[in-house]
Amino acid sequence: MRRDDYDSARYDRGEAEDVYSKPVRAGKRTYFFDVKATKGRKDFYLTITESKRRNNPDGTFNYDKHKIFLYKEDFEKFSEGLDEVIAYIKDNCFHGEIPQRTAEGFGEVEFEDL
Repeated sequence: MRRDDYDSARYDRGEAEDVYSKPVRAGKRTYFFDVKATKGRKDFYLTITESKRRNNPDGTFNYDKHKIFLYKEDFEKFSEGLDEVIAYIKDNCFHGEIPQRTAEGFGEVEFEDL
């Protein structure tokens, strides 16, 4: 895991402490689920970061990152909403089956299937 995938400015100021991290590689993206503690370990929260590597025309690269901060008072509602949306997609969009990912992306999907 790369240090720049964390909110390093806050960490360097002593405002957050990394407690636990779970990276999930999913195709061209990596998702980081990071449990953080506030200063003094008085409270804990979750950051969810989507990181995607972008290649620049000059051969260098950078990472596009999008971050969500999820606080304990929102865990239950967030989880319920996420579960509901995933169930909807599984039941209504893929007819109960989610296409399997291959090394190149998703398996064969016909335009008419979408």
